[in-house]
Amino acid sequence: MLALDVKNLNKKYEQFQLKNVSFQLKKGYIMGFIGANGAGKTTTIKSILNMTQIDSGEISTLGKNFIEHELDMKQVIGYAFGGANYYTRSKVKKVTNVIKKFYHNWDEAVYSSYLKRFDLDENKKIAELSEGMKVKYNLALALSHGSKLLILDEPTSGLDPVARDNLLDLFQELVEEGEISILFSTHITSDLEKCADYITYIHNGEIINSSEKEEFINAYRLLNGDNSQLEEVKNHLISYKKNSFGFTGLIHNKDFDPTSNINAARPNLEEIMIYFSKREDMYV
Repeated sequence: MLALDVKNLNKKYEQFQLKNVSFQLKKGYIMGFIGANGAGKTTTIKSILNMTQIDSGEISTLGKNFIEHELDMKQVIGYAFGGANYYTRSKVKKVTNVIKKFYHNWDEAVYSSYLKRFDLDENKKIAELSEGMKVKYNLALALSHGSKLLILDEPTSGLDPVARDNLLDLFQELVEEGEISILFSTHITSDLEKCADYITYIHNGEIINSSEKEEFINAYRLLNGDNSQLEEVKNHLISYKKNSFGFTGLIHNKDFDPTSNINAARPNLEEIMIYFSKREDMYV
C-alpha cells in the first residue's frame, strides 16, 4: 500500500505555482522533501492536508482519497509545522488538554513518554519554550494519537546537532515495523543523508526528481576540470562555477562520458540543490 500518492497537483498564485506535482511514498518508509526556500514545499504539504484549496490534482493517503475522507484521515495523520506558536500565554498542559479532545485514539501514556524523552515541562507556558522545544512539543502531539503517516515541515529546524541526531534516530525507530511512514521537508540535507529512504526534490514549483535516495544521488555527477575541459561539457552541464583552477559543475550521469579525463565525483544532496539553483542565475 502507498502511504501517500500525489498526482498532478496544481495550485496557482499570482507570482508562484505548483505545476503537476506528483510523487509517491511507500508505506513504512521515510521520504525527505527538499527544495530551496520558496520552492513550494510548504504549499505542497498544505495542499496535501487540504489546508489550501488546490486547482487540480488528486491526493490519496493510506489508500483513500484525502479530500473525500478528510476527517477520518486526519485521525491517523500526524502533522507538525515547525514550532508551536499558538496560545503562547497558556501552559503546555492546558494546550494539550484542548488538542487531545479532537483525536479518538489519543494515548496519554505515549504522550507522557514523549514529554519525558524530549525533556518537556508541561507546566511551562508555550512562550517560555525555546524554538527547539516548540518543535519537540509539536512532534509529541503528532506522535500521540496513533498516526500512520507523519507529515512534518522543517521538523529539525531550531534543534541543536545532538537533538537533531536523536530525532532522526526516532524517525528510523518509528518506521522499523513498516506501519508508519514519514514525509518531512527540510533544507538541512545532511539530515536526509542520515535517515531518508527516498528523496523528492521540488524546484520552482516543479518536481525535479523523486526516487530512492541512492538512485537519486547517483543520477548526478560533480565534475572538476580546467577551462579547456569546460568547453567539452559546457552544453551538457546543469550549471557550473568557474574558479582559479578551472570549473566545477553538475551533470546528469547519463550525459557524462566516464572515459573522459574530467574528474567526476558523487555529489551530496546539498550540492545537487545548489547547482540546480545556480542554473536559474546563469540563464536569467
